[in-house]
Amino acid sequence: MSDYYDLAILGAGPGGYVAALRTAQLGARVALVEKDHVGGTCLNVGCIPTKALTTSVELLLKTRRASEFGLSIPDARPDLTSLMAYKQAAVDRLVGGVEQLLKERKVTLVRGEGYLVRPDTLRVTDAAGTAMEISARHVVLAPGSVTARPPIPGLDLPGVMTSTEALHITDVPAHLIVIGGGVIGLEFACIYEALGSRVTVLEMMPTLLPGGADEALAKRLALILRRRGMVIHTNATVQAIELAENGLRVLFATTKGEDSVEGDRVLVATGRWPNTGGLGLAELGVKMNGRAIAADEYLRTSLSNVWAIGDAVGGMMLAHKAMVDGRVVAENVTGGQRAVDDQSVPNVIFTRPEVASVGLTEAKARAQGTDVKVTRFPFSANPRAQILGEAEGLVKLVCEASSGRVLGVHLMGPHATDLIAEGALAVQVGATADDLAWTTHAHPTLPEAVLEAALGFRGAMIHFHSRR
Repeated sequence: MSDYYDLAILGAGPGGYVAALRTAQLGARVALVEKDHVGGTCLNVGCIPTKALTTSVELLLKTRRASEFGLSIPDARPDLTSLMAYKQAAVDRLVGGVEQLLKERKVTLVRGEGYLVRPDTLRVTDAAGTAMEISARHVVLAPGSVTARPPIPGLDLPGVMTSTEALHITDVPAHLIVIGGGVIGLEFACIYEALGSRVTVLEMMPTLLPGGADEALAKRLALILRRRGMVIHTNATVQAIELAENGLRVLFATTKGEDSVEGDRVLVATGRWPNTGGLGLAELGVKMNGRAIAADEYLRTSLSNVWAIGDAVGGMMLAHKAMVDGRVVAENVTGGQRAVDDQSVPNVIFTRPEVASVGLTEAKARAQGTDVKVTRFPFSANPRAQILGEAEGLVKLVCEASSGRVLGVHLMGPHATDLIAEGALAVQVGATADDLAWTTHAHPTLPEAVLEAALGFRGAMIHFHSRR
């Protein structure tokens, strides 16, 4: 394969395939290298399969509450074989769709493991061991991330799972222990809980979702989960995993001293690391930020024609952020000059209830010395949430006190992961609480909760009386 391309991309995850599609759309000749499945972690073993499972278990739980809605649906229970088939079908449809788009845009998809041998050349070895070189005017590194493996003795014991293995549910453990109370850990905790597992969560930080949600909302979520019977230990440092008589034992320490918990299965969900090993970066002198590739605001690395996007550059490791990176780099390698802007990247968490955040938290805004005004509106006062039977949670707006400019939007409640789009737009364009308040929101809908929170900036909430 001796053709010279305009762009060669290493990694066909959300960042890489979007960069390929957009650059091809702009008229460039693109080669896309992928050693595994198109779509990367997100489509194959991350966002998509977990949300398929979340959708199924939410329907299961709703069906069990059918009598609350005037219906009789007896004997709602999971069929694990069918559940796994549904999950895989969702993945296959989306992966197939992306592959078809790449074909239609005439992107050359190269199967194999690649690394950088020169600033303009990737060496790729296919499954048969055959090596080839692909050269291009620009190279984009989009290798994604890998599951973080903390130095905990016992990680290799039978019954200890990563998030990838936790997707393949052949039986439901009576007791699941989750190490890590971040996004991945809590989403799986809620999935397995709905399927019938007793769940214990061990989180090293003082609150759940450290860095991923407003602290007040994270504490409220922990309260809701505990009320449902989930056991949660924060400030918990896991020391070891060992075999027990009936399964596994996890040893941990908290501020109260040493403790242990026994369960059938252990899920290690302690985050992800940039997948930057073995790419030839050190040999070519590419600057790094620890495991992450150092890139400027235009996503250019220390090599002028080499770019890096997505999880590989660290920061917010989110598929939608990687997709935006892909669009940004597509413009820049075709003559543009667009900088990344991460201020409006939302974080969404598919727990029950859902949690979503964008922009500054109240604590961060105050730490920056900004005079803020915070308003809150509960979903219990929203008609649509009451009709859905999902009235837990609230909308929280963090606004600049003098102007009302929306600095952050934080949600916990029904469809929070969808509702955050309005907040992301508000942060992106610098909208004020008044802008939101004077935008007519349809009735009866969940977004009216955002409207009411915005009205609260002027003390003008209609459907909730605040005593504060």
